[in-house]
Amino acid sequence: MKMNTYSGKRFDPMKMTKEDIDANDICHALSLLCRGAGQIRWFYSVGEHSLNCMKEAKARCYSTRVVLACLLHDSSEAYLADVIRPIKKHLQNYNEIEDMVLKTILEHFGLVLTQEETALWKQVDNDLLENELKVLMPGAEVIEPVQLASVPNFTFRPFIEVEKELKENIELLSALLFTEKQ
Repeated sequence: MKMNTYSGKRFDPMKMTKEDIDANDICHALSLLCRGAGQIRWFYSVGEHSLNCMKEAKARCYSTRVVLACLLHDSSEAYLADVIRPIKKHLQNYNEIEDMVLKTILEHFGLVLTQEETALWKQVDNDLLENELKVLMPGAEVIEPVQLASVPNFTFRPFIEVEKELKENIELLSALLFTEKQ
């Protein structure tokens, strides 16, 4: 069975190739996809989370590779949707599918990450999640936020602004990564 994307592509997500990936599809979908299954105080998109992760990686002076990985770490959700962590661990093979899609996306953008680089983006993701919970999740006010190097933006933003910022940063970081490889 094939899926349709915002850019008009049509492909089987279980047989995704690098050629199937389109930054426009990723940016559009992530800007419209709400974190936490929508069980938060106001709309805060996966795209906003990704931008905050990118900014945190920059503030920690991580490499361009890790900064781009932080920006793209949830990009598989543009094709699979967001599944909250308490449920995801019970879905047979979901993590394998998600990893396969993310690997294809990262390869599309020229990223094959080391274990150390992967550990860095995962730590940024977890640290941002702790801070998001404190601010966005009713009942989680007692959580002690993790100290961050940046100041995340948790305010409501129109999806079109988030989509544009995601696209600009993917293009900028991809170009920078390409230049660094030369």
